[in-house]
Amino acid sequence: MKDHRVLSGMRPTGQLHLGHYHGVLKNWARLQNEYDSYYFVADWHAFTTHYSDRLDLEKNVSDMVIDWLATGLNPNTSTLFVQSKVPEHAELHLLLSMTTPLSWLERVPSFKDQQEKMKSKDLSTYGFLGYPLLQSADILIYKAGLVPVGEDQVAHVEFTREVARRFNFVYGREPDFEEKAELAIGKMGKKQSKLYRGLRKAYQETGDDESLVKAKALLGEQQNITLGDRERLLGYIEGLGRIILTEPEALLTKASKMPGLDGQKMSKSYNNTISLREKPEAVKQKVNRMPTDPARIKLTDAGDPNKCPVWQMHQIYSSDETLSWVKEGCTKAKIGCIECKKPIVDSINSELEPIQEEITKYESNPNLIQEIIFEGSERARIVARTTMDEVRDAMGITY
Repeated sequence: MKDHRVLSGMRPTGQLHLGHYHGVLKNWARLQNEYDSYYFVADWHAFTTHYSDRLDLEKNVSDMVIDWLATGLNPNTSTLFVQSKVPEHAELHLLLSMTTPLSWLERVPSFKDQQEKMKSKDLSTYGFLGYPLLQSADILIYKAGLVPVGEDQVAHVEFTREVARRFNFVYGREPDFEEKAELAIGKMGKKQSKLYRGLRKAYQETGDDESLVKAKALLGEQQNITLGDRERLLGYIEGLGRIILTEPEALLTKASKMPGLDGQKMSKSYNNTISLREKPEAVKQKVNRMPTDPARIKLTDAGDPNKCPVWQMHQIYSSDETLSWVKEGCTKAKIGCIECKKPIVDSINSELEPIQEEITKYESNPNLIQEIIFEGSERARIVARTTMDEVRDAMGITY
């Protein structure tokens, strides 16, 4: 599956926490062994909601990359880079803005949701309205076929597909498109050309999706045609024109079950997090302050684990044996709340200890981190430049 490219990013707006680790980073570490993976620090995106907050971006970016490495991301297996080190993102964002209807941006679900949630900030800015389009540029510039997201972000991927489709429709129709497509078919050889024509006919006449899948696979195997011809022939099947920007698919990931200290989803916005760099004593204090079943006022009061945020933590960290001990101890008032929380404290600290050892190791070698960022950003930029050459050529701005 290494021929499939995955892309995802993260904003450097503060310390990473257990929610990031369980919800994103463990998944990224798994995907890097299955796909051609690109992961980037979205420093420009930080300004969409934090433009006046004076973030220490230099430190945040470095810390984020260190945390990624400490949790299992491998710069030799995946491409780790910083968004602003690849200015082609901004150029593609600008050019896509020329064809993207304003109404498309206004209907992105998170536009109104975030304005509602972040009333304390002035988000009536062009950057905030346009950030989904910058996200689209982030994806499209690498021709990423897959974007790992939760269900709440599928709309962003669909928006990106629409942006790519519109761009291809406007700029993929070369005056001599059909002539070039026919010439490309001839380069495939007699047998392969016949197979391609048969699949194209089946798809266009009956809408047979299997024929489209087979045709894509056939084109992917061709050694005698250029990448431009391959995309041209893909567009020829679908009746569009040359495919300049690839429409990505959402790679659905399981929603993170990591609860925060108050039972809500763990998030910096709710101030209910345990960071990956949290010291053992701080973990103990935070967990011990967690609210419990309000019915348990005294030790002798029976409780209900289902009404207690600590129980949600136990379901993440505890064995079946510990879960049984908690359930019986709570419902029959055999254990106190602090006693109940101790296994959680121990489990979290055990989980964080090896991560923090890795963090310390990487922090002692800042030159290595800068080298990883530089090399990853250069690798990413080579891909981005190739895409931008095609985009400029399609738009007629190669003079």
